[in-house]
Amino acid sequence: MKQSQAEILREYGPFPDVDEVHGLTFDGEHVWFASGDRLNALDPANGKIVRAIDVAAHAGTAFDGQHLFQIAEDRIQKIDPATGDVLSSIPAPGGGGDSGLAWAEGTLWVGQHRGSRIHQVDPQTGAVLRTIESNRFVTGVTWVDGELWHATWDGDGSDVRRLDPETGAVLQKLDMPPGVGVSGLESDGGDQLFCGGGNSGKVRVIRRPA
Repeated sequence: MKQSQAEILREYGPFPDVDEVHGLTFDGEHVWFASGDRLNALDPANGKIVRAIDVAAHAGTAFDGQHLFQIAEDRIQKIDPATGDVLSSIPAPGGGGDSGLAWAEGTLWVGQHRGSRIHQVDPQTGAVLRTIESNRFVTGVTWVDGELWHATWDGDGSDVRRLDPETGAVLQKLDMPPGVGVSGLESDGGDQLFCGGGNSGKVRVIRRPA
C-alpha cells in the first residue's frame, strides 16, 4: 500500500448559514454540496455559492449527468437541478446509516458509515447489487478512471483511500492533516478530489496522485 500526506490545493468557505458540509458532487461546472436542509451550488472558480435548492440533504450527493441524487435520512431522492423538484426516491441500503454517494457504471454507490461498507445500488429500485467491505468507517465515496476512492473519518483521524473494488484491499492512502476531516468525496474527473469538511463548514480540494 502506498501512503502519503494529502496535498490540500484549495479551501472554500466557511459559507454564510452553512454549519456543516455533508456530501458533495461535481456536475462539470459547479460543486453541489449538502448542508442539512439545502443543496448549494459552489462555483469552484471564484468560491461563491451561486444558487441553492431547499431539500433535505443529510449525507451523500451524486450526479448522473442529468439529475442530482441526495441522501435524505433513510431515502435517496432524485432531484431535477433545474427546478429543484424531487422526481422520485428509493430506500437507502443503510436505513439511515448511509454516508457517501457516487454515480458510476449506471448505478449508485452508497457508503454505509459505521457499517464500513460500500453498496452498489440499482437507481430505479434501491436493490443492492453488490457490497464492498472496508475496514474503516466510510464517509465519502467516488469513482474516477476505474478507481474506487472513499474517505474515512474516525475521531481525530481522517484519510482518503483507494480500494481494490474486487477485494476491498487498501491500495493507496492519503492522510489528512490533524483535525481536518473529510465528510464527502468527489472527483473532478481529473487529478483533483473535492472533500466535504464536515463541521468546519468548508470544502477542500486535494490532489489525486497519478
